[in-house]
Amino acid sequence: MKYTFEILGISPVLDFFNHQQKVYQRGSSVGIEYLGTYQCSLDAFLKSVETVSPTRGWELDRVVDTVIQFWLNHSEPIRYWSERLHDAGQENLLVARVADIQSLKVEFESLLGNNS
Repeated sequence: MKYTFEILGISPVLDFFNHQQKVYQRGSSVGIEYLGTYQCSLDAFLKSVETVSPTRGWELDRVVDTVIQFWLNHSEPIRYWSERLHDAGQENLLVARVADIQSLKVEFESLLGNNS
């Protein structure tokens, strides 16, 4: 299975919590998980991934490698989001998405109405 990791933006803690509740209640996005952290660091996201992986049945080593590769290859966006998180203050989280590629594809197709 192949995975993807992407930093999405900054969110107030309560908004992120509400989003997570809605996703949980819908039961959708089986192979997609949104992560929120108060720090823009590799360690913070790796800790988040480790707590999600067992419940998703993901191959932890591959997910961790995907996050690490993102961190190694995207220094500019990481620096940008680190600064935005600092500017936003303590009541906000940095939000990222980790997903298996197939589930993300299905999610995007359903958003576009291409249920083929």
